Amino acid sequence: MKICFVISAIETEAIGTSVVIMKKAYERGHALYVMGVGDFIFKQDAPMSLRCTLVRKNLKYKTVEEFWTQIQEDANKKTVITSKDLDVLFLRNNPTEETDDRRWAEHSAIAFARMIQQEDVLVLNDAFAMSHAYIDKLYFEELPSEIKPNSLITRDINDLLQFWESVGKQMVLKPLEGSGGQNVYLIGEDKKNIHQIFETLISQGYVIAQEFLPEVSKGDVRVILMNGKVLEEDGEKAVIRRLNKDKDEFRSNLALGATAKKAKYTKKMQHIVEVTAPKLIKDGLFFVGLDIVDDKLIEINVLSPGGLDHCEEIGLPAFTTTVIEAIERKVEYKKLYKNNISNKVLATMD
Repeated sequence: MKICFVISAIETEAIGTSVVIMKKAYERGHALYVMGVGDFIFKQDAPMSLRCTLVRKNLKYKTVEEFWTQIQEDANKKTVITSKDLDVLFLRNNPTEETDDRRWAEHSAIAFARMIQQEDVLVLNDAFAMSHAYIDKLYFEELPSEIKPNSLITRDINDLLQFWESVGKQMVLKPLEGSGGQNVYLIGEDKKNIHQIFETLISQGYVIAQEFLPEVSKGDVRVILMNGKVLEEDGEKAVIRRLNKDKDEFRSNLALGATAKKAKYTKKMQHIVEVTAPKLIKDGLFFVGLDIVDDKLIEINVLSPGGLDHCEEIGLPAFTTTVIEAIERKVEYKKLYKNNISNKVLATMD
């Protein structure tokens, strides 16, 4: 198959989940294209064009670092293709990580992907689902309350103070649109700096407050779902405990220095997955990350969820073979049924 990965920019992309999945697609003999969010080209009355780097067939590498370095070295060698040349477009950029000088990049990839999807290219996750779930912390609130901590979304400090009282004077504040644990604050009984923190967050948009879960001191667990099920390979599940870097840090983001550890898939996690999965399947969300603390889902990640790049180092399989095999099956279904199955349905078909 011909598969194109959309990332923020080839030159600045770190080695993570996107890169390890690309590597597996390449090793299975597929034509691999990589592009940044600024490389779409629209021409009136013509298929969408994409300015991509076609990964050459003769890469020589032993490690994922060597694999990615060679692609980055070739990043200036672009070729223009159209949607007709592709089987799959895999959206792997994270709009919430864009800097102020790249505001244009936040929505553009999903918007262009919607158009490409209507040109009969398989888009993962479904581009219309991605539009719906673009603010993933708000999408999270569409899930049943029994699996979530109590929460509030507002731009009024008096609302926040009332919520703080209602949850025992312990709450977590974060921007509604954010990722990677950035600008996340724990507000305790002393309300230390709450006004300054609120002003900082409200300058970015809406603020979400969640009741504080004491169990977060033990870290959280990232559960990676594919097709609405826990990703599995070689009898193992993609369940990763993320341990805080020190006892005073309540955030468990790997990007902030947390460490990964193999975790047991518990009945509480299973219940959360069973409650969440029907909505993900209905909406066409192929690849999703759930962040769980004890019996509560604290976050859902639909915009380029990560974690696979840490799997082998903690004794788990890479899971990338399973991911690529699933995409291969979807491409085959699309051909067999002559495009009579919608992208949304294909996105979560086994």
